[in-house]
Amino acid sequence: MPDQELTVYIVDDDPSIRDSLALMLGLAGYRVSLFADAESFLLAWRAEWRGCVVADLRLPGLTGADLQEELARRGSTLGVVIISAHGDVATARRAFRAEAVDFLEKPFEQAELLRAIEQACARDAERRKQHAAAPSMPGRLGSLTEREREVLMLVARGLHAKEIARSLGISPRTVEVHKARLMAKLEARNVSELVRLAVQSGLDAG
Repeated sequence: MPDQELTVYIVDDDPSIRDSLALMLGLAGYRVSLFADAESFLLAWRAEWRGCVVADLRLPGLTGADLQEELARRGSTLGVVIISAHGDVATARRAFRAEAVDFLEKPFEQAELLRAIEQACARDAERRKQHAAAPSMPGRLGSLTEREREVLMLVARGLHAKEIARSLGISPRTVEVHKARLMAKLEARNVSELVRLAVQSGLDAG
């Protein structure tokens, strides 16, 4: 029986699909929350939500892939399963690059979806465990020098190394050294994660 604190968030613009998935998952013991589009889901989203997202690829407005990428930008731990009747290799590759748990083409087997949801919820639990074990963000930000904070703010505003160098009166090579130190101190894997951390901490506003 699934953990009762877990919720499967279904994002699909087809009401019949939402209803059938809700019935199937309810019978499997999952709590379910339904959304007709990505925008309404993002408006409701809370960082403390546990479980996973099952999103259709083709949605009005933001696509399922857009939703997945926005959740990653916000630092959401929710695992994501993309479903689609119009899958192709390029789209599936994009979803997996953004760390989708699975990409299922309709029609799919019930067992296939349940297996993907179980994996997605397990990923959510693992990410939460990692976050709990990591130093807190205020603590990591507190370890930055004043210059590193300045570089981080400018990176978050989308400036490149040469532009940051001109703004701060330092060399582009020095900027790259600061960025490497920032990634090490903030445990960011790449510049995109640096931007996300800065946005979440409000540093992008200066």
